[in-house]
Amino acid sequence: MSPFFVKAIQLLMSLSFLIILHELGHFIPARIFKTRVEKFFLFFDVKFALFKKKIGDTTYGIGWLPLGGYVKISGMIDESMDTEQMSQPAQEWEFRSKPAWQRLIIMLGGVTVNLILGFLIYMMILFVWGKNTLYTEELPLGMSPSPVAEEAGFEVGDQIINVDGKTLENVFEINKLLFLRDVEQVTVKRRNGIQTTLDIPEGMGKKMFESGELMPLSPTTSTVLDSVIPNSPADLVGLQPGDRLISLNDQNIEYWNDLSALIKGKGKQEITLIIERERSRQTLQFSTDEEGTIGVYPKYPIINFNNEKLSLGESIVEGFDYGYWTLYDYVSQFQYIFTKKGASQLGGFGAIGNMFPDTWDWKGFWASTALISIILAFMNILPIPALDGGHVMFLVYEIVTGRKPNDKFMEYAQMFGFFLLMALVLFANGNDLYRLIFN
Repeated sequence: MSPFFVKAIQLLMSLSFLIILHELGHFIPARIFKTRVEKFFLFFDVKFALFKKKIGDTTYGIGWLPLGGYVKISGMIDESMDTEQMSQPAQEWEFRSKPAWQRLIIMLGGVTVNLILGFLIYMMILFVWGKNTLYTEELPLGMSPSPVAEEAGFEVGDQIINVDGKTLENVFEINKLLFLRDVEQVTVKRRNGIQTTLDIPEGMGKKMFESGELMPLSPTTSTVLDSVIPNSPADLVGLQPGDRLISLNDQNIEYWNDLSALIKGKGKQEITLIIERERSRQTLQFSTDEEGTIGVYPKYPIINFNNEKLSLGESIVEGFDYGYWTLYDYVSQFQYIFTKKGASQLGGFGAIGNMFPDTWDWKGFWASTALISIILAFMNILPIPALDGGHVMFLVYEIVTGRKPNDKFMEYAQMFGFFLLMALVLFANGNDLYRLIFN
């Protein structure tokens, strides 16, 4: 099966699972408070439904438009825009007849379920599959900085000792921390063995975003060659895979970055290269090409994560912590959506589908589902009419002021929110289509 269909199936399964549980979050408290639920649908049944069956007062069904799902609660101004029902006298089983605090619980139910579900899935993942760790000692050559990281004081070969006093279980997390957290200090061990503490400048995350350097620190690469480009200067002079570069023009080359710094962008030049092959050294003299390169690729380091099994108690604690920081990081990066570059990177169903692995992998499926669940919780609580957060906003206003917003105002607000959401959906999926065609 092609990767596209594998991802599409996972996306459909994940969204169906999350939508049903989200709507149950509204359905269950509504029934507890004796509020009538007229419909419970997975996907939207515009004009017709693929399946529906009425049980008691509720019609359960599956729509044909997979843009979400809904529960239609009697006496509530929602996306159904049932103004005829709202013009009739209020009945005791209707949403509008219930106390504001009960209505608030009903509206918060879906978001609460999504949030709790995301945390529970992370706990389950850690308990079943454990956690992968990569301490700084596992990268003996340290890390190499991008230009943005160099500006912050990082150097080639730095080993990350701690971030704000905390040792990292996965050293690659340094990039996420610099981008989304307010990191103040990073302690590193230089290639000469001396430890130093770097004061991270404010706005580091913004610089990373604007430059596109979202991984400003990557594993340092040695000077061992992986391959040689045919008919390149390196090939013509006899360089071979497995050769180790020792020095260039009498300057030692310890890391691949050292070679790049000496020849990249300097045009054609004569060079003297010392290499090590099978424990013996050779000296080669030749010219770079017009672009200042010699035509070789390095052997990139093999990263081996360690897997640590966790007890149930440890999984609960660490799963909660992981869920909390996942939510925190998503909220932190939400600020970039309101920039021109961020808006262009907004994605729809295509981007969500790409979150899933292209081969069937239960751990990857559940990890993506947990992330989407937390994203849905946050997005749904935004104070936009037509979302749960819009209803919550008006209910909080009612509780605080003791005055209920006018029904006509609520109808207009609901219409505005609905069209705003549809515009965002079209824009996000339009971005997906644009990237598919032009990238």
